[in-house]
Amino acid sequence: MLDKVLIANRGEIALRILRACKELGIKTVAVHSKADRELMHVRLADEAVCIGPAPSAQSYLNIPALISAAEVTDSSAIHPGYGFLSENANFAEQVERSGFVFIGPRAETIRLMGDKVSAIEAMKKAGVPTVPGSDGPLGDDENENIAIARRIGYPVIIKAAAGGGGRGMRVVHTEGHLLSAINVTRTEAHASFGDGTVYMEKFLERPRHVEVQVLADGQGNAIHLYDRDCSLQRRHQKVLEEAPAPGIDPEARAKVLEACREACIEIDYRGAGTFEFLYEDGQYFFIEMNTRVQVEHPVTEMVTGVDIVREQLRIASGLPLALRQEDIKLNGHAFECRINAEDSRTFMPSPGKVTLYHPPGGLGVRMDSHLYTGYTVPPHYDSLIGKLITWGDSRDIALTRMRNGLDELLVEGIKTNTDLHKDLVRDGHFQQGGVNIHYLEKKLGS
Repeated sequence: MLDKVLIANRGEIALRILRACKELGIKTVAVHSKADRELMHVRLADEAVCIGPAPSAQSYLNIPALISAAEVTDSSAIHPGYGFLSENANFAEQVERSGFVFIGPRAETIRLMGDKVSAIEAMKKAGVPTVPGSDGPLGDDENENIAIARRIGYPVIIKAAAGGGGRGMRVVHTEGHLLSAINVTRTEAHASFGDGTVYMEKFLERPRHVEVQVLADGQGNAIHLYDRDCSLQRRHQKVLEEAPAPGIDPEARAKVLEACREACIEIDYRGAGTFEFLYEDGQYFFIEMNTRVQVEHPVTEMVTGVDIVREQLRIASGLPLALRQEDIKLNGHAFECRINAEDSRTFMPSPGKVTLYHPPGGLGVRMDSHLYTGYTVPPHYDSLIGKLITWGDSRDIALTRMRNGLDELLVEGIKTNTDLHKDLVRDGHFQQGGVNIHYLEKKLGS
């Protein structure tokens, strides 16, 4: 087992990783910016190292500072959490070259799945269903690009190969706008990601966002932990998730779950990962793979009983998967509401001092948060301050517990998006299950 883990992140995920390490008897090192001295995991860690000023570029994205912190504390591994450097192949490579274990996939795997074109090619080879598209990057031949769009059928979407987070994409409904859309997306992709490579896919008009959680040990063993529905999104950012995804065709689900498991073996995957799909009319279409732990991992933990972060640590220690696919059983239903320090109506961030914090409790209720009364939420980072997760032996019970939990949650001194969640979990269409990825933005615009 690993001896000491440096946690290269902040907030609730850093605290989540610390707790998993403590359960396994692993010592912890918390790195933090000058603005994050009072974070809960910093208080609880065995050691703490300040790695720079508040801006992320000078602290949490500062690779030399992170590796130096690992060296001076004699850490054996680095856990990147999510966000920041978690899917940075260069960081993973430098960590390993410096003699530390990177708690995640190998650098070459991150590169493979980080490039949308190579990821799609790899998934096709592995038998994972993909969206009809250009079968590679678009070239400069305008007539060929027009022919590709005609073959796929309008509407199409032009995407940056190195894109992510909803950036670097443009929907095209008619042939007259195709070539200009390709050129503009290329320019934006180069400016945003340093790579102007773009590709084309069929644009699905009313899809759901369904993803499959996997674990693999890089030793030929892989399992899936079933699926999640993450369709409630605003500006391509997830707001509320649930597991398992409701109303999915059982045969289609079984096929895609097994395809994802086999794909992990095919690409020699190591660690926790998530295959993301668009789901429409009973069909799955692969869009990307996230090579890290996800924000919404708790809903999967609640319905499978598997501690995903603990498994990451075991795999990074060189241990083979202790679980087989037949060991994984679905039990009940779970929801997660992302609690942000922002106004529920304007979505403006709301940093400041938390004058009162009271998390909800009760059977089937879990709160993952780094908040405490007296903590000051800094203005420098993502506004996520916690995740309220509820479980029930049915979807209705889990949803009822979420309504009650949101009513119990008290955060004073700053604004939060709790009122938005209270509205969503009482929304008639959402209660029925299976809303598409455009539902929330249309609801907010009405």
